[in-house]
Formats: sequence, structure tokens, C-alpha cells
Amino acid sequence: MATDGASVDIDLVASSLRADASDLGAYVEGLAAKLEDVLPGRIRVERRRRGLRGPKAVRRIAIDAGDCRLELLSDGGSLETRCSRLSGGIVLKNEVLETDAWLAAVSEALAVEAGRSEKTRQALERLLIN
Repeated sequence: MATDGASVDIDLVASSLRADASDLGAYVEGLAAKLEDVLPGRIRVERRRRGLRGPKAVRRIAIDAGDCRLELLSDGGSLETRCSRLSGGIVLKNEVLETDAWLAAVSEALAVEAGRSEKTRQALERLLIN
């Protein structure tokens, strides 16, 4: 990441989002927390309990980025990532993506937002430092 905030290293952001992917449940929880920190109000995270007394776990992460919605769906044992094309808030097309392609799209969306928002740029810097 450039120190003047003018540009964002998308590969560095993507690698930060990929970190600790060995434990899927912890990975999805960590990813949701990171994205909520960077994009408050622009990300929707759905959590549900597994059973009556279990802790709530992330089931869905959705990010609206321009004319697309990037979604991650988790059932606790597997992930599905997709990109939906939007027009006027209506989904026109759903495309399933490989996880790495989805992370690259999220990173690119974060970089665009960081170029527009000083607050997002600072949150991204914190994400990359931690």
C-alpha cells in the first residue's frame, strides 16, 4: 500500500484476506470481521446458530460493489462464492466463482472504495498491518 493513500496493492489485500484459511470456520469468521471493519454499512453478514445452544456462525457475507454483489455462503464445512450482476437492485445473473477469484474481486472492490474514502483506506491499512 502506498503511504500517500493514492494506490492500494490489490495482491497484498487479497493475501491478507486469504490468511489463515486452514480452519474454515475461523477463516470465515475472521474474514467477516475484517470486512465489517473495512466496509461498515456496506457489508451484510448473516449469522445463525448451529443447534439450540451453539454459537452463532457466519452463514453469508454479501458486499455490494457497484453493479455486482459478491457473496460468500458457508455451511460450516464448505464455501460457495459467487458474483451477481445487478441492475437497479435486481439480480440479473449469478456466477459461481472460485474462492481465489472471489477474493480478488473483493480486493479490487476494496481498492476502489479506498480510493474514494479516507476512512476505508485507513481501515485497509489496519487490516494489512494486523
